[in-house]
Amino acid sequence: MSDPLLDVVRKHWGFETLRPLQREAMDAAVGKRDSLVIMPTGGGKSLCYQAPALLSDGLTVVVSPLISLMKDQVDRLLSRGIPAAFINSSLDSSDRSRVQAGVGRGEYRMIFVAPERFAAGGFDRILEKGDVRAFAIDEAHCISHWGHDFRVDYRELGRLKREFPDASVHAFTATATPRVRDDIVGQLGLKDPAILVGDFFRPNLKYRAVMRTRDGTAEILDWIRRRPGEAGIVYCIRRSDVDELAAELKRAKIRAAPYHAGMEDEKRTRTQDRFASGEIDVVVATVAFGMGIDRSDIRYVLHAAMPKSMEHYQQETGRAGRDGKPADCVLFYAGLDFRLWDSILQKNETSDLDTKKRMLSQMFNFCTGARCRHRRLVEYFGQEWTRGPCGACDVCGGEIGAVADSTVLAQKILSCVARTNERYGPAYVADVLRGEPTDRVLERTHDRLSTFGLLKDQAKTALIGWMRQMEDQGILVPEGEYGVLRITEKGRLVLRSEQEVTLFPVESGSQAKKTRKTKGKAEAVRATSTVERGEEPADEPLATSDEALYQELRELRRQLADARNLPAFMVFSDKALRGMARQRPATPAAFLQVHGVGMTKLEQFGETFLSVIRSRAPGK
Repeated sequence: MSDPLLDVVRKHWGFETLRPLQREAMDAAVGKRDSLVIMPTGGGKSLCYQAPALLSDGLTVVVSPLISLMKDQVDRLLSRGIPAAFINSSLDSSDRSRVQAGVGRGEYRMIFVAPERFAAGGFDRILEKGDVRAFAIDEAHCISHWGHDFRVDYRELGRLKREFPDASVHAFTATATPRVRDDIVGQLGLKDPAILVGDFFRPNLKYRAVMRTRDGTAEILDWIRRRPGEAGIVYCIRRSDVDELAAELKRAKIRAAPYHAGMEDEKRTRTQDRFASGEIDVVVATVAFGMGIDRSDIRYVLHAAMPKSMEHYQQETGRAGRDGKPADCVLFYAGLDFRLWDSILQKNETSDLDTKKRMLSQMFNFCTGARCRHRRLVEYFGQEWTRGPCGACDVCGGEIGAVADSTVLAQKILSCVARTNERYGPAYVADVLRGEPTDRVLERTHDRLSTFGLLKDQAKTALIGWMRQMEDQGILVPEGEYGVLRITEKGRLVLRSEQEVTLFPVESGSQAKKTRKTKGKAEAVRATSTVERGEEPADEPLATSDEALYQELRELRRQLADARNLPAFMVFSDKALRGMARQRPATPAAFLQVHGVGMTKLEQFGETFLSVIRSRAPGK
């Protein structure tokens, strides 16, 4: 039987199958049922609203936060023969009038706009002239105060259900905890929505958190040098860090470029285009970079410093390995990062400061914790972890050097928790252990305890970090609003020396070096290759003759893309080119069987590529 959705996908995108949740999301759109789709970065969210739009007689309005992302999406749709346009501040008045008139005449299947367009007023009247059947809201977490990137203009989208009652609304995001999901549904006024949540476990990504040395640049430079020619992104906190690191990489003959909001629009676009086309290998960026990047062969994402939330981290690392092949996500962190972010939040956040600081603490706990990193991410986003060790992080892989005499250290901490009658949180216990004569400590006479000053040489952040690790291992459990620490039965076994404990380094710097021995996680990162994980790659390596044809097809793609002023991937993806090299189609019908080739691409580029493939046939 005919499958209209799959027929549309096959014709315009060249895909023979759909990814998990794509079918359910598309069915909701076709059935005009509101939906909230939480799909990790790289899961194929855009196809979920683009394909159904082609089965509708009316207009789908796509709300997108970035001008560059809108242009990229529209360019790709036009290249597939799909009528689409965008309206934003980059258009002059005549172009804007032309597109607005086209909306009224029903010329487009999709129109892309920024959320600010609704806040400005008057735009609703333009849409009323068109036959709006659906709204697709990308980065929908921005509407929630509980999300990691709240934007006031997104709040205006709550009126869409009231002003366009016959149109369905579909919200999409890669990062939303259960609390944020509920808020999105409420703010948008979704009616009986289909709530679809993808799997946040990405086994092809290898997560590592490495304590940064004083010369973090040298560590990053050394790491990138070991991956010559591979595509990667390096994230920094400050714009000045981006500029300095990018300059350092270029001096080292690495094809790198900076990207941050302080650069001119033209320069940012140039960096993005060069990275998409493969002209440069590495982008050094702030969080401003990444939305809409459609390069699937990013082999690593490095964080030169800790991001400010788990949501940011999941979204940024999710840009690696979108082709399904192994990729590395390495986070270089230090306690200084926490203090820097805390200072930034204090200066810039107002109403939701407490929420942002809580999210920052959760991110620091991720860096210093003793729990499987994949598991921590999956559970953070509200999914149950039913697997054993992930086999794809430094914790499960045993790469982290343990603190010397971990069990003795844990016993000292547990003893202090016990002697303060299990009535306080980690910060207070750390003060007692460090011998801090604070008013609270003196008032409670805890300066007279035998554990007062027992670990006076340890940093407070390290002590708190070890307590969090003991929570991860079920030795301590926090209770109540203030996280009062209680000792579990397992913890009592540790106190009686009947159970061993492994604690990992937390604080970097000279003070930490005096008090504990580590194995040097940086060496572990360099020594362990992604190909050593025993995983099956998404595509088998090409034979020598197929590799030669693949490189020839890549050069042809580059020439065609340059002639059309397009990024190379908009002609064909690397995966499609590998399929051509391996399958060597000789006819248009065979060409259509290659993954990523649709009727539109066949009409545009088929004969050109087929002629090269035929010339490589045996005997030619």
